[in-house]
Amino acid sequence: MKRHFFGVVAALLLFPWLSVNAQQTVTVVPDRTYDKVMESGYLVAAFYEDFPPYSWQEDFTPQGIDVDIARRIAERMGLELRTFWISPDETLEGDLRNSIGVGHYMRRGNIADILMRVPYDKRYAYQQDEMGNLINEMGVLFGPYSEEQWRIAYNTEQLDSVNTIAVLQYHPVGVEMASLPETYLSTFMQGRIRDQVRQFRNMTDAFDALAAGDVSAVMGMQGEIDYHLDRLADQPLAQAETGFPSIGKQQWDVGMAVRFTYRQLGYAIEAEIDGMVREGEVAELYHQHNLSWSLPAYYDQILEPDDAVLELDNVSIDP
Repeated sequence: MKRHFFGVVAALLLFPWLSVNAQQTVTVVPDRTYDKVMESGYLVAAFYEDFPPYSWQEDFTPQGIDVDIARRIAERMGLELRTFWISPDETLEGDLRNSIGVGHYMRRGNIADILMRVPYDKRYAYQQDEMGNLINEMGVLFGPYSEEQWRIAYNTEQLDSVNTIAVLQYHPVGVEMASLPETYLSTFMQGRIRDQVRQFRNMTDAFDALAAGDVSAVMGMQGEIDYHLDRLADQPLAQAETGFPSIGKQQWDVGMAVRFTYRQLGYAIEAEIDGMVREGEVAELYHQHNLSWSLPAYYDQILEPDDAVLELDNVSIDP
């Protein structure tokens, strides 16, 4: 290791042009501070691609609840919305790095102003390593606008109900490959459900298999369940009211993230999304997409229960 290190130092001393090339590879991040964004007239929001009902493209036209929420935020700020599509990385840190941090390694410096649909967790946002440094230093998490949770959908011709997860040890269940549901169902009850787990490329394929009777149930997020049950409304499918023991978090808040150097922009966007939540605008957008919506748990700490009802009592939040 030492020999390798000294070799690198010697090379830089003997061949100065190497250091120039090294400097040329330094990532240059666009200067998109709040003032620059407002001057530009547009907001660049990053979305996960091929992720209905949250964000996807249809005939090159952006679709999804997250796209509509970001568009409404931009409109309230007097800006045009521009989309920035990303593929999910292996970790949230990777997603933050690729979308708002420094950019994907194939396109360094090409980043968005904000990332949508970020799991909001204060403990994660301020988590530190043993040296006291923030582990999540790429982005600032803010602006919870919905609550998400895990759900089960099932084929009513194959199952009368799914009152407990234990039922699935006798019936094939579909999951998206490399997802938390796959890990959970494969390890829960000492692996008794593992042989019944069927992997699919995405939730669309999993639900098509559910409608065809190839699997008896599917596990996914609430929004995905709502969307696909609506898409396949003529099929014998239903949603189960099932708990998930030992899953860790069954419900979590969903918000946004902004680059750590763009905090002022984050504050401005946070003010807009907070107004949209309090005024029932977010709930109404979910309703337009036939998706259920729940007030983020974040607001339990800052709103009195009666205040939340006063703001939302005229809005339908069930699909």
